Amino acid sequence: MAKIVETNFGTLVDPKRIAKGSASPVIKKGAFFIFSIRVDSDDVREYSFTDRTRAEKMRQILISHLEHKIVKGKRNAG
Repeated sequence: MAKIVETNFGTLVDPKRIAKGSASPVIKKGAFFIFSIRVDSDDVREYSFTDRTRAEKMRQILISHLEHKIVKGKRNAG
C-alpha cells in the first residue's frame, strides 16, 4: 500500500508512517505484553497478550487496518 495521499488541505501524507506513529511499542507489564493504538484523536485502545509474538503480530495487523482506514478516509473526503 504505502502510497502517498493528499489531504483536503493539499498536504501530502504517508499513511503507513501515520499508522505506525499511532501505535506504541510492545512492552512487558507484569505478566502481559501490552501496546496501545490511537484510532482517533480521542479514542486510544490498549491491547494485552500473554505472548510477545502474538502481541507483535496483532500490532502489525492493527497498523495495517489503520493504514487502510486513513487511505479510505482521504479518498472519501476528497
